[in-house]
Amino acid sequence: MGKKILCVIAARGGSQGLKNKNIKNFCGKPLIAWSIIQAKKSKYIQNVHISTDSLKIAKVSKKYGALVPFIRSKNLAKKNSEKFLVWKDTLRRIEKNENIKFDYYLDLDCTNPLRKTKDIDDILKFFFKIKNFDGIISISKSRKNPYFNMLEYNNSRNLKPSKKLKTWPTSRQTAPKVFDQVASMYLLNANFLRKNVSLYDGQITGFLLKEYQNFDIDSKLDFFIIGKLFKKYYLK
Repeated sequence: MGKKILCVIAARGGSQGLKNKNIKNFCGKPLIAWSIIQAKKSKYIQNVHISTDSLKIAKVSKKYGALVPFIRSKNLAKKNSEKFLVWKDTLRRIEKNENIKFDYYLDLDCTNPLRKTKDIDDILKFFFKIKNFDGIISISKSRKNPYFNMLEYNNSRNLKPSKKLKTWPTSRQTAPKVFDQVASMYLLNANFLRKNVSLYDGQITGFLLKEYQNFDIDSKLDFFIIGKLFKKYYLK
């Protein structure tokens, strides 16, 4: 196909909700290992790169066959660091190190191990076919709807629907369709990434995942629940 794809797993060391979660033992392997394994099995990906500020994460990642071409700057490894800027920095540094220009940038979030290699291949195939889009992100059907059962306090501390319509829907099914952005896969045109500073500066479309894949690990409870789902849907 000739498309040059830069596949990156970004994993910082200072996780807040669950300490060292990216290398915590998850169903028999460090959590990040599952994303590396999934990506390495893809028929479109040649190498898997890791962007991290942690020497521990780097060591584990190398053990499972990923490349760690540099240690990420501390300025881009804070809890409030913008993901898009991390992507830009990673693309720039790897292209400079490898003297290559990539066509696509694929980010895999290792805190969502519920994707499969087929999902990675399918989102790539889909993006190769569509035109006039700068990126595609993983989404799922939302469990809550801001037009129906998501609420906000107004200035008088009264609860009101988050988004207003002239006629309030009688059920969630009759409300406008909304989707969750799933922290699993982000696939961007590399040229768009080079020239912009925010994901939604561009034309972005979605790749629909299954309902059970709409979970990522931020806490001990997430770790427990996703472990159960992983054993049911992945370790068969």
